Amino acid sequence: MVCGGFACSRNALCALNVVYVLVGLLLIGVAAWGKGFGIVPSLHIIGGVIAVGFFLLLIAIVGLIGAINHHQVMLFFYMIILGLIFIFQFGISCACLVLKTHKQVSLSFCLSSIHFFWLYLAYTTTNLLFKK
Repeated sequence: MVCGGFACSRNALCALNVVYVLVGLLLIGVAAWGKGFGIVPSLHIIGGVIAVGFFLLLIAIVGLIGAINHHQVMLFFYMIILGLIFIFQFGISCACLVLKTHKQVSLSFCLSSIHFFWLYLAYTTTNLLFKK
């Protein structure tokens, strides 16, 4: 039997949310594994990755509940939040892959907000980020 209409969209959305739950759990697990084996000694980086994984997990669970119950408002806000998260993560990933270390330093000094927050990072974190 072929699914059509709402049943097909519900199943597709549930499958997508299950994938996002797995990605969130993977982020949390990789961060804990990296800290446990001493690969990434910085608590700031580990905490950031765990926070992103937890936030993605929370949003995916909200989307899964919205898809199962067909709650229109919950699904609309889920769609908006997920779209913004995707655009933000994609932009940050592209920026991190493209910029070289000396360009990152010059860019951080040009943008005052990045420079302002960069000054408050721990000394060990900045050293770890600039190691080759």
